[in-house]
Amino acid sequence: MDIDKELLKGSTQTLVLTLIQKQPMYGYEIIKKLEEKSSGIFNFKEGTLYPILHGLEARGIIESFWVKGDNGRNRKYYRITKKGNGYLKEKKEEWFTFRVAVDNILWEAVLWE
Repeated sequence: MDIDKELLKGSTQTLVLTLIQKQPMYGYEIIKKLEEKSSGIFNFKEGTLYPILHGLEARGIIESFWVKGDNGRNRKYYRITKKGNGYLKEKKEEWFTFRVAVDNILWEAVLWE
């Protein structure tokens, strides 16, 4: 099932931050983890993810660092900052409030049909 891009747009930052709050990750790893944990619903291209990461980094929500891999190649990892943890907490609370309101409307409609 294809999900409307506008619907996805509102949750992308929160999902990315939730993943890297657990452990630092590099871009491709974030893409694959989102896809895996969402059963393929969140299937982002690099051109979608990297502008989000760069924007979060510019705002001090995340920071990046380089790690040399086993193959000798450097990978840019991202981790959440203290400021980012506060921001993520707010976003999760906002999402919960939104989800409850939507569920109330959707499920009330089902009960009356």
